[in-house]
Amino acid sequence: MEQVRLGRTGLKVSRVCLGMMSYGDPAHWEWYLDEEGAEPIVRRAVEGGVTFFDTADMYSRGRSEEITGRLLARFFPRRDDYVLATKVYFPMGSGANDRGLSRKHVLSSIDASLRRLGTEYVDLYQIHRWDYETPIEETMEALNDVVRAGKARYIGASSMYAWQFAKAQYTARSHGWARFVAMQNHYNLVYREEEREMIPLCRDQGVGLIPWSPLARGLLAGNRERGGERRTVRASSDRLAERLYEDSDFAVVDAVRAVAAERGVPPAQVALAWLLGRPGITAPIVGATRLGHVEDAVAAASLTLDEDEVARLEAPYRPHPILGHE
Repeated sequence: MEQVRLGRTGLKVSRVCLGMMSYGDPAHWEWYLDEEGAEPIVRRAVEGGVTFFDTADMYSRGRSEEITGRLLARFFPRRDDYVLATKVYFPMGSGANDRGLSRKHVLSSIDASLRRLGTEYVDLYQIHRWDYETPIEETMEALNDVVRAGKARYIGASSMYAWQFAKAQYTARSHGWARFVAMQNHYNLVYREEEREMIPLCRDQGVGLIPWSPLARGLLAGNRERGGERRTVRASSDRLAERLYEDSDFAVVDAVRAVAAERGVPPAQVALAWLLGRPGITAPIVGATRLGHVEDAVAAASLTLDEDEVARLEAPYRPHPILGHE
């Protein structure tokens, strides 16, 4: 698989990032895979050329990080052979300081994540959401200290408004602190509101884009149907998907299915190929609970859509309210 620069940095990552949220304690969510179940999927991703892996401290309350660390150490002979990303923000306990982006929580969280991951550093440390209660100066200084201490090579951010991202970058630049090099935003064929402000901002500033939910939590891959039918275990219990997507989005799904049928490939490959072809996109973050999910992601990296196919895929889109910043 092609290895490309993350934004304007010198860091090289695979064109597909394997999202590790699906691996954790099945008692938390029944669609989670334990370490034994995750092992063949991660192995196949590595065999397919994936070198970029994304997790977060809050995924299965730390179990995802533990599984991620053990599996990557098993499949890669050297720590420098893969790129590891994790995130901080969401609650990790019941205490008042067990959440958010305060200096206290950021510095405690990076140490806890490194212990669970079994590594001395992460390549990309990301803020999972915007913290409305903590001054951005406090957060950016703490993140800069994480980088200067060698605990993270780079920092990144996830879903927020473009003005917030610009404010954070300005704050860091004005103080000579580390700036965000990546934006992990909500972006796919049925949710394209990021094209209005965030994506143009990131492209202008050389920030790499690593979208989450590239298949709209499975909608574009066929895990749900009109009228409420749920075709997978995850789709039947995914409350966030219920808030993000609705029946009107199936016009886009129909277009994806039509192009996929003509190509003779699964719809997931077409949806991912569209995203990989968008300007500024470095690596979509793809979740996988079956080997076929990995096969589709790897194949999509080599699939090029023509202008007519792209136009057909984009034509049914309808504007949405801002979704995914919660």
